Amino acid sequence: MESFVFLGFGLDAWITIVTVFVMFTVLLFTKLRSDVVFLCAVGVLYVTGVLDAKEALSGTSQTSVAVVGVLFVVIAGLMHTGVLQWIVKNLLGTPDTYTKAVTRLMLPVAALSSFLSNTTVVALFVNIVKMWAKKLGVSPSKLLIPLSYASGMGGVCTLIGTPPNLIISGLYEQKTGEAMNILATTIPGLFCLAIGVLSIIAMRRLLPNRKSPESAFESTGDYTVEMLVPSDNKHIGMSIGELGLNNPHGGSLIELRHFDDEKILSPVPDDEPLMGGDRLVYAGQIGELLELESSHGLVNADHHVFHYDDAPKDKHHLRTAYITFGSSLIGTTMGTNGFETEHKVTLVAVSRRGSRIEQMPREVVLKAGDTLLLESIHELQTDTKAMGNDLQFFESEDIPNISVRTLISSLIMIAMVTLSALGVLPLLQCAILAVFAMFIFRCCTPEQAMRSINWDILMIFACSAVLGVAIQKTGIAERLATGILDICGTNPIVVMTAICFAGTFITEFISNTAAGAMFFPIMYEAAEKLGYEPFPFLIALMIAVSSSFATPIGSPTHMLVYGPGGYRFSDFLKIGLLMNLIILAANILIVNLVYPLTPLP
Repeated sequence: MESFVFLGFGLDAWITIVTVFVMFTVLLFTKLRSDVVFLCAVGVLYVTGVLDAKEALSGTSQTSVAVVGVLFVVIAGLMHTGVLQWIVKNLLGTPDTYTKAVTRLMLPVAALSSFLSNTTVVALFVNIVKMWAKKLGVSPSKLLIPLSYASGMGGVCTLIGTPPNLIISGLYEQKTGEAMNILATTIPGLFCLAIGVLSIIAMRRLLPNRKSPESAFESTGDYTVEMLVPSDNKHIGMSIGELGLNNPHGGSLIELRHFDDEKILSPVPDDEPLMGGDRLVYAGQIGELLELESSHGLVNADHHVFHYDDAPKDKHHLRTAYITFGSSLIGTTMGTNGFETEHKVTLVAVSRRGSRIEQMPREVVLKAGDTLLLESIHELQTDTKAMGNDLQFFESEDIPNISVRTLISSLIMIAMVTLSALGVLPLLQCAILAVFAMFIFRCCTPEQAMRSINWDILMIFACSAVLGVAIQKTGIAERLATGILDICGTNPIVVMTAICFAGTFITEFISNTAAGAMFFPIMYEAAEKLGYEPFPFLIALMIAVSSSFATPIGSPTHMLVYGPGGYRFSDFLKIGLLMNLIILAANILIVNLVYPLTPLP
């Protein structure tokens, strides 16, 4: 067993390679939870003997994992005291050109993302940007990709801005015993951000001019709603024309299907009789068409209703949601997937890339990015969390009050960063003190703090670190580093560029945290084999694995803007491939200027 060698790799190395390959394949092509997939991969490495128990559990003892968990609580304090909302309200303004608009948007977003979760920042800004775009007379699709890009580029400006920075710095500390400064990536990150903003402005013609999906639900008559006739409706037997159902106030009837009849009538004749169980599809204005429920005894069609009393008559609550990548709804129809019954909602209308789908809403085969208009008799305040794996709601349920605690929580964050940057205390201790301060000044409650911790991300983070250990222990990192040196020669800048390019490519398809953990040992080994201090190489790697611009699956923030922007997959490719190359070049240039390569003693 120990003597088994194939293509330079031993048995343990091949088990690791196959495990990692299968893990990424499962993540790309299935809808299984990412944290479960990562945990299973670590389990396979432990059961097969590649890792011992201590190594398999080493991720949970990583300082960087603890820092991420504690920072979730600090962020909760900022969120619940309205810091982000205050910044959004006061910084965007009313610029008179696109160049000024992009700058006013990207710089605050990048600044926030340097200290807060990128996903949190983008989710907060999406609705604001859509309304802002309308005010400026610009298509939201011209601003939402820059919004997502800014959050990614801002995240690399500090060690706490994005998980890969924390995991790479944590692994570096483990190897060398030296902790990186929290602002180690600030100057390179700011330079890349400046280049990124200028590139967006220069390449703005490559940004699509898409119609906003929400415009399909505005008072333009461009959406569909499906209504059903209860079996005891008093108008049964009368014609569509007599009842005025063909062209009611606020819309028009585009389809009719009789109960137990597969034939669809479109257009619908005026003399067609109304029957119990009929389904009528209308195009028009939502609020006015829903009046048919009271004026004609119709109900929203989610199942066959015998009596109008069976249907909800409480106040209607309408919410817009977007189907996320990886959603279990993709490829299904609302008529067959049971989602409406499970969550007590009714699908009112479906929009795709800003245009209504002229088909019965519950028969539309759903795709990632589709916009759904849902009706419920309750306010969905708890159900939006339950639907979080399938749909993204952007309306904030908790409207924080701007008060003195807004200032206090901001000062706590500033103090945390300052103490860590000056080396007064390690980052983890600074973060723990910040949490205590958030509790003492009541910026958030312990319950809010616990709810804010994303255990899925922590599990992925810990497991990614363990995969990095396996890649190094089995000799994969050393072998790959040697192979890269054989191909690229001994020029350190060429080697740095090659590994960063590979990291940028890989992170378009997998978690940037996993990419950072995978490439850390490879970059570290390559730097040592060349005889240079690994530090500059790792700073470049941090920026590279967070530079995913070319696919909407490359970052959770891209997924957040994909639906609202009405984007197509190719929209990210057109501008993103160029952005990848531009930021890669800027990254290599600035890192070598700020951190000149130093030979090992």
